Order: sequence, then structure tokens, then C-alpha cells
Amino acid sequence: MTHKYDIAGMHCDGCRTKVENTLNSIEGVKAEVTLQPPVATITMKDHVATEKLQKALDGAGKYTITMANAGGNEHHSHATPHTPNIHRNSSEGKYYCPMHCEGDKHYDKPGQCPVCGMDLVKEATIQASSQSFTCPMHPEIVQDAPGSCPICGMDLVPTQPGDEEQKTYNDLLSKMKVAVLFTAPIFAIAMIEMMHNNPLLAIMDASKWNWVQLLLSLPVVFYACWTFFVRAWKSIVTMNLNMFTLIGIGTGVAFLFSLVGLFLPSLFPSEFKTEHGTVMLYFEATTVILTLVLLGQLLEARAHTQTSGAIKELLKLAPTQATIIEDGEEKVISIHDIQTGNMLRVKPGEKIPVDGKITEGETHIDEAMITGEPIPIDKKAGDAVIAGTINGNKTFVMVAEKVGADTLLSQIVQMVNNASRSKAPIQKLADGIAKYFVPTVIAISVITFIIWAKFGPQPALVYGFINAIAVLIIACPCALGLATPMSVMVGVGKGAQEGILIKNAEALEKMDKVDVLIVDKTGTLTEGKPSVEQVYSSHNNENGLLQAIASLNRYSTHPLASAVVNYAKSKNVSLLEATDFESVTGMGVTGTLDGKKVALGNIKLMRQLDVRIEDELESKIIAEQKLGKTVSYIAVDTVAVGFVSITDAIKQTSADAIRELQQLKVEVIMLTGDNDNTARAVAQKLNLSSYKANCLPEDKMLEIKNLQSQGKMVAMAGDGINDAPALAQADVGIAMGTGTDVAIESAKITLVKGDLKGIAKAKELSHGTMKNIKQNLFFAFFYNVLGVPVAAGVLYPFFGILLSPMIAALAMSFSSVSVIVNSLRLRTLKL
Repeated sequence: MTHKYDIAGMHCDGCRTKVENTLNSIEGVKAEVTLQPPVATITMKDHVATEKLQKALDGAGKYTITMANAGGNEHHSHATPHTPNIHRNSSEGKYYCPMHCEGDKHYDKPGQCPVCGMDLVKEATIQASSQSFTCPMHPEIVQDAPGSCPICGMDLVPTQPGDEEQKTYNDLLSKMKVAVLFTAPIFAIAMIEMMHNNPLLAIMDASKWNWVQLLLSLPVVFYACWTFFVRAWKSIVTMNLNMFTLIGIGTGVAFLFSLVGLFLPSLFPSEFKTEHGTVMLYFEATTVILTLVLLGQLLEARAHTQTSGAIKELLKLAPTQATIIEDGEEKVISIHDIQTGNMLRVKPGEKIPVDGKITEGETHIDEAMITGEPIPIDKKAGDAVIAGTINGNKTFVMVAEKVGADTLLSQIVQMVNNASRSKAPIQKLADGIAKYFVPTVIAISVITFIIWAKFGPQPALVYGFINAIAVLIIACPCALGLATPMSVMVGVGKGAQEGILIKNAEALEKMDKVDVLIVDKTGTLTEGKPSVEQVYSSHNNENGLLQAIASLNRYSTHPLASAVVNYAKSKNVSLLEATDFESVTGMGVTGTLDGKKVALGNIKLMRQLDVRIEDELESKIIAEQKLGKTVSYIAVDTVAVGFVSITDAIKQTSADAIRELQQLKVEVIMLTGDNDNTARAVAQKLNLSSYKANCLPEDKMLEIKNLQSQGKMVAMAGDGINDAPALAQADVGIAMGTGTDVAIESAKITLVKGDLKGIAKAKELSHGTMKNIKQNLFFAFFYNVLGVPVAAGVLYPFFGILLSPMIAALAMSFSSVSVIVNSLRLRTLKL
């Protein structure tokens, strides 16, 4: 017996492996576990209670197992207080660190990354939502979708907070207001104290103004910016030192110093005291620094919402409702209630609800949001339609074929999410430096204090203290950490909008280095819609040969076989039963019809079967091949008796695309299983620099290996199925997808439209993204390499320049924001 179970608590492939191994350790249980979706498929000899499975998982970690789609007495929930079930509450979801400190690891709830301390980001998904909308004046009105109140006409408002990122921004904004409200008077007091005739002393003495500063600083330190100290403490306890470690130490030391100076001034030497006898306090430095850091977080939150803008635009494509046809009646249902096989009516101007095929009517559909193609596509009965695309001015009926997570739109969103979280090889440089960055900065800060205290001018200790804090505050490991992920996120999103689906950041980086592109002929350079032009018989028996080859080909799945069968049907030719059918990879097909051995295929198959070919027939075949047509020999009982000529038009965009790629210094080579004459004709039409004909799948793979041994970076464009070995061997495999048949998992880059121009766009996108990443890394390195020494005071002996910790805080706050803003420039990249 086999059952499916939902697994909660898995965050990465390591979790999946642990759960699978634990379940397989139970006697009589064989389990296969997947991460997306989080499901265990368990085969058991005898029934094993869910409680026993849960008990085993309790020893492995915080995992929960429940019967999938359980109902009645079969549903056993084992959720514990420490294991939140992330799949039951729509207000929860998957959260990840924008710096990907732990790779693909996800968390069930919002919070801070335990490694770098940054706020976790919610992953965008297309899923059912329990969000409802109500009228602010008539709360009894509740609807599942936005609209207007039927009573007063006011716009309905969500009953629950919506955008997670906006919520984070609003929370930071409210804290920022508090911080500014209390920091401003502290800063004013400190600045006025520097005046020669301090007017504040006429109100009360300096010691009492110090107490005022303390009271005003409390809301800033313990409310508005307290999270910085929490993150700093967590980073020290876990030894995951990060930006907040430096901020926490720097401002924490300044605040504690000020507290001790206020309560126990006698502990400090005179050089720490003012002319009024009070210790120099740093409440204004503490609060101003914290407020500026908070400002940086606020600006970063605002900018970060824009980096995932492409994903949000994709999410907006998902409709919320559809019109279903049941028993001849139409009714509106939620998009999440659609099931495979449902008949749906799509009205003019509506979005296509799910992937499927038109069964009745015709229209034109705008697919620009999926394929990047701006011209609407004409569609008729039998044509595929894609969820999220927009219907024209006609109505039609469609059958639902892929729903929910199986739709192309959902797969694109998931793929963009996954690619956005992946790490590019170039990030290893930043990761390696970041590992030692914070300890190094702390060491430099300590050395700065010692050197200033020993060799600096009076008051030396004060100079040392201020400069040591400035060193801690100005350093920004965050800018280094964000340099690559932000560019990757924006770049991948930009690609998705253009119909270029990038599987991971490594593919994005490698595509920039590609200097050789291997292309297949059929379906890549050509339309991939072969049609029979003629069947030739040496004995004037064309119908007989057509019946024979069509009868054989109906057992084959090759596109050329389908063309032959369709041609026979159009001629009303009846098909016979064949025996001993065999498909010979890369050559053709053989079988027995009416006791005769029939073969249909290329010259390799003919030679393998030792078929005799007359010179006259060979001449006719060569003439057809030189016209760029694909020709298959027809043999009966080892004698060639004719041929079938098949044409497959070259795509109108292929020539332009190849020209663009050559201008980008990419050599385009065609490897095809077709004959040399046909291959040469196509290569000449497209001005290809090189080609190879009569290639079997393994020949293409060996050719790629040969090019790689010469130091070439090779990309391979194919259909993702027949070319699987070559796609896997290539440095960058590119699947030429079309509509809902896109093979997302077959290659590192998928072109939704299946157009070679998409490869040129992918190359330009890769180059633009890598250039952007290098700019970010340069800025981050340059900023820290320049900022830390300046904060330490290296310019003071020469120019008398010192950097105030408050100026350092301002510079640090804007460094991360600058990296994000620069990444956002990729959205304007012209492809």
C-alpha cells in the first residue's frame, strides 16, 4: 500500500534527506521525499500508524507529518507548539535572507537572519489566499475580492494587512519618526553647547542638561533602535559577526560610557571633562548614529521592495476569478477552484485563468507578459493558451489542462524566486572577505584607540575613543553582502519579463563568457513544424509507399513521423498494422508490413541495413537536399524504392538573431542529424561559420566536449528532450520552449518563445548583470578600503582631517542603499 503525507518543517535539501532517511529506517517502510512540494510518498507492507512515523521524525528534528488530503478519521495532526505549520495560514509563508547567508534555507516566520541579522524577506508565490475585503462604513459587507460596497459604493478595504514588505517599511517608518522626534533636541543641545556663550546655561547648568539628554535618548535606544542591539547580541552569541555587531559595539560603548560619565564622573581623568567639570558625554553621537542607521534601513526597505518588482508584476498577471461552464450554465468561481478538465469561458479583455487549449471560438491573445513578444498571437480551436495572458476582443471556450502550481506562470514565478536566491560564482570573493571582515574591523578599532591614546595630541584618550567608534560605525559588510544578490534578483526578474527564464545565478554569470553557441536545426533554426512536400516512388506507387511509411510512423513520436502520418490522413490513406516495429535513434524506423521488411530513414540507416540504392534515385534525393529539404529514404526488403521529402521553414528571426550573436563575438555552429546537403543549404542561407551534419545525440555531446577542451565556453540551444546529453554537457544549456510545453527543468536557461533572438537578449542581459555586479563589488570594496583608514585618522597628520562618528554613520547608512539603487538600474537595460 502507498500513501502520501504532507511534511512541515523542511527548509532545505538537507532537511529533505534527513526526513527521507529517518522514514526509511522504519521497518517495512520505503519512502521518497520531495521538497517542492513537501510531500513523502510512503510504500509499506503493513499499515504503519501516522503516530509511529511522527515519533521517528521527532528524533530527527522539528518535522511534522500528516496524511495528505486527509479526511475523517485518517487525519492525524502532530503539530507541536515549537513547530509552526507554515502551510495552513495564508498570512504566513516562506521567508529567506536577502543575502542568502544559509543558501536556500527558508524560515516559517518573519524575523532576522541568524547569520547577518538582516530582516528576512517573504517569498512571492501564487497561492490560494484567505484575504477578504470589507466596507469601512458597513463592516457586515465581506467579499473575497476587491470592489465597491453595494450599500454606500465606497471602495472595499482588506481585512488583513497585505504586502509584507510594505508592512516592514511602515514599521520602520513609525520607529523613524520616534527616533527623529527625540534625537533632534539632543543634537540641538549638543550643538548649542559648543557655542562660546551657551544660552542654555542661563536656564540650568550643564550637568542638568546632561540628564535631559539621557531622558531623551531612552526612547531612541530602547524602542526605536533596540532591535540593533538585539541583533548585535545574537551575532556575538552565535559568532556570526555582521554589520549589527559593529553598530551595537560602537553605539553601545558610547552610550555606556555616557551613563558611567553621568553617574560616576569622578572615575574619569580630567582630559575627559569639559571646562564646566562634567564628563564629555556622547548621547548625541549615540542617538544620531542609531537614527542614521535606522534611516539607512528604512531607505533599504523601500529600495528592496523595488528589486522584486518583476516578480510582483508577474504575480499581478494571475487572475482571481474564472467563468466555468457546467451543465450548460456559466458561473463565476475562484481561480483556485478550477480543476483539470473544466470547461471555461474567457470573455473579451479577460486574463486567461489557467493553461489549456481552445475548444470553441477563435481570438487573438496578448502574450507579451510571458514571451516578451509585443504582437498579439492569433489563436483558434486546438491552440494552447497560457495563464495570465490577455484575451482580445472575442470570446472563446477552453479546457483547463494545467492548474495551480502546474501552470507556466506559476513555474516562472517559482523559477525566478529560486534563481534570485542562488549564488553566482563571483560572490565567493565577497563571501571569503566577509568571513574575516568584522573581526578585522574590530581589531583595527582597538589598534586605533591604542595608537591615538599613546601618540595622539591631547586629549589623546578622547581622540582615540572617538576614532575607534568611527571605525566601527563606518565599516559596512552589508554592502559587500548585497552586491551580488541584488543584481541577480533584478537581472533574473528583468529576464522573466522578456521571456528569458534563468535557472540560477551561475548560468547568468557563465552566459556572459559564452563564445560558442551550438544550435540544432529542427525547432531551433527552423519552425519545428515539418510538413511533407512529396512522396516519390521509383515504381509510380506513391500511395502505396505513403501507406507503408505512415503505418510505420504512427508508432513513432518523432516530429517528422507526425508530419508523415498527418499527410497520409489528409490524403485519406488507410493505415495498416505493422509488426516488429523498431525506432533506431538518430537514423529512422523499421518494421514489417504484409510480410515485407520496410525501412524509413537516413543514409546511415540504409547503410546499416545494407540497402541497395540506384544512382538515379540517389541523384533525385541529392537535388532535394540541396534545396534545404529533409529527405528520408524508403526501402522495401533491402532495396530503396523511393523517398519522402519534408520541408521545415527557417524562422524569420533566425538570420537576424545569428547576426546579432556574431556581433556579440559568439560563434554559432549548427549540429544536426540531417544530411550534409540539407545542412549546407541551411548554413548558407543563415551565413553560419560552421556546421556538422549526420550527428547523433552522442556526436553533439562529443563535439561540445572537444570545444570545451580548447578552452571555449559553450552554450547549447535545443528542444530540451532529444538534445538532453548535449544540453547537460554544455556550460549553459538553453531550452527552446514554446508556450505551455516549455521544458523548464531541462536546461539552465529557457526561452519561453523559442526564438534565437532570445539567446542574444540573454547574452546582453548576462553582460549587463555581470557589469552591474562588478560595479557593486568595486563600490563596496572601495568604500570600505577608503572609509576605514579615514575613520581611523590616517589623514589627520597630513591634513588635520578627522571623521565624526555621526558622519561615518551617515556614510555607512547610504552604502547599502547605493548598492541596491545601482542594482535597480538593470530594470532599464535595453535588450
